[in-house]
Amino acid sequence: MIQKLAAETIGTAFLVFVGVGSVPATLIVNGNAPFTMADLGMISLAFGTIVVATIYALGHVSGNHINPAVTLGFAVVGKFPWSRVPAYIAAQVVGAILGAGAIIAVLGHKASTVGLGVASYGPTIGVWQALAAEFVGTFILVFTIFGAVHRKASPGFAGVAIGLVVFAAIIPVAPTTGASINPARTFGPMLVQQLAGGAVKWEQLPVYLIAEFLAGALAALAYTAITAEPLETAAPSTDSAPIPTQPSDAPATI
Repeated sequence: MIQKLAAETIGTAFLVFVGVGSVPATLIVNGNAPFTMADLGMISLAFGTIVVATIYALGHVSGNHINPAVTLGFAVVGKFPWSRVPAYIAAQVVGAILGAGAIIAVLGHKASTVGLGVASYGPTIGVWQALAAEFVGTFILVFTIFGAVHRKASPGFAGVAIGLVVFAAIIPVAPTTGASINPARTFGPMLVQQLAGGAVKWEQLPVYLIAEFLAGALAALAYTAITAEPLETAAPSTDSAPIPTQPSDAPATI
């Protein structure tokens, strides 16, 4: 269990440092230049590639959830023990905090000055629009994860599929909410930004958490429902790959 929690902490830290860190890095390099679609594409690519890397590096240890919404989704459909959910989420949050701290350690205080990549939505975005954006993005992510690790899915390609859906989902969601689609990624940078003296819109946190956790649970239920086999023909194995208790056969999921 210690190994699994360490893997979740490290994987989430990598995700935040590379993915979230690409936002202030882009803003610092751009200077006064306008933010463009090419910049958004590079940020999305940073998230997608680090997800692929952590899946293949850590998936066999902990399942590489690195996202509390994913952990909750697997637990809701009985593919992950509820007793481990609090520890997994705690490890992911710690990892997100460490990853956000590493951004400042590498890029300096200027990273905090340009916002540290904290996910937020502006005054022209209503609460319901923000809820919808984070819900849709997280739902697509978790739904795809269940499909990628399904026992009938093409073996060996889960990491690529999940990395690509992260890349793809960020592009339409980011203009609205910054496309967090991950409760740990939402909270960790916010806390570090607060500690660094930056402005943080804490009133927006419940919007992100409600949308992301709800989407994770409903996506898991939806995928399980559409892949369930009739009782008379059901195979003895499970409908989607579970998160096993032994690290040797844990599927690569984020």
